[in-house]
Amino acid sequence: MNATIQDVAASAHVSVSTVSRAFNNPSLVSDKTRARVLEAARRLNFSIMRSATVLKSGQSLRIALLINSPIQSWFNSSILEGLNTIFNPAGYDIAIRRILTLQERQNFFRDLPIRRNADAVIVTSFDIDKDEVERLHSVDVPLVGINSSLSELFDAAVNIDDVQGGMLLARHLLSLGHRNIAFIITEMYASVLHFSAQKRVNAFLDTCRANGVEPTIIKVADSHDQIDDALTQVFSLPSLPTAIACQEDGIAVPLMFELQKSGIEVPSTVSLTGFDDSLYAHEVGLTTIHQNPIRLGEIAARKALDLIAGEKITNPRETVPARLILRSSTSHPRHKAESITPGRQS
Repeated sequence: MNATIQDVAASAHVSVSTVSRAFNNPSLVSDKTRARVLEAARRLNFSIMRSATVLKSGQSLRIALLINSPIQSWFNSSILEGLNTIFNPAGYDIAIRRILTLQERQNFFRDLPIRRNADAVIVTSFDIDKDEVERLHSVDVPLVGINSSLSELFDAAVNIDDVQGGMLLARHLLSLGHRNIAFIITEMYASVLHFSAQKRVNAFLDTCRANGVEPTIIKVADSHDQIDDALTQVFSLPSLPTAIACQEDGIAVPLMFELQKSGIEVPSTVSLTGFDDSLYAHEVGLTTIHQNPIRLGEIAARKALDLIAGEKITNPRETVPARLILRSSTSHPRHKAESITPGRQS
């Protein structure tokens, strides 16, 4: 049987009202007492609901969405739109939590079973470990992944085929005759959170290497000046690449404008690719890999609702094929890029 609030009170040697305040009004309880209550709750696997309606139904009517980048980014805002399209008519709210570090992720999965303030957890673009999965399973909270490289750990998942996407981009540039290729990634994709986009990076590099080409890897910080950082590193190379691949359109699109400001024409001097087919990719003529995060969100939401209802999912781990979108930002290398001296135009 599930532990009750009385069980927690007895274990922590406090009153039931103190346990209630520890969860609902922590400012009214000393840090030492609250820590003792939380420890007792964890030990007993106690869950607390958020309202009388929730207590009656046994559900919180809330979905926890874990993201790793700003909510206003094209991918996250599109995911949220897709999720809300399904969850809102079903009466569910979406609680967004940004996870930037391993510690933040661990804290979330440590506390959620106690508070029991979500009926399902959706994780976008990064992975979790087995212990965290088991904590949610202990209180019957389904876990759904979107673009998660370790999708087998999730109760359900939907992914863009990052491996296929990386291969398609590499084969396209190689087929055009490019051999001096640079690949720009953000440093967070090498972090302990195991971001799924690393799959597309690895597939691109492996395909190039299998064809005798060793791309130059350029790592930039996940910060507001990452495009300037990328440009500086590109111009510091012994020779200017004839092609630059970017892990996402969010780097490729602004980089295109900065290259052109510096007198480097795309694609006559340097070919450029992205990944996402995001908002401005079509307008600027960016060759990229198409993915539809609104659709990914809708698929994930439907799977989550089925899991909450205890229904069996016929296709729990779904992979959406990647599609190469050819536009004007790539062409054959027409001359030796290394002979060109870049200079930023005023």
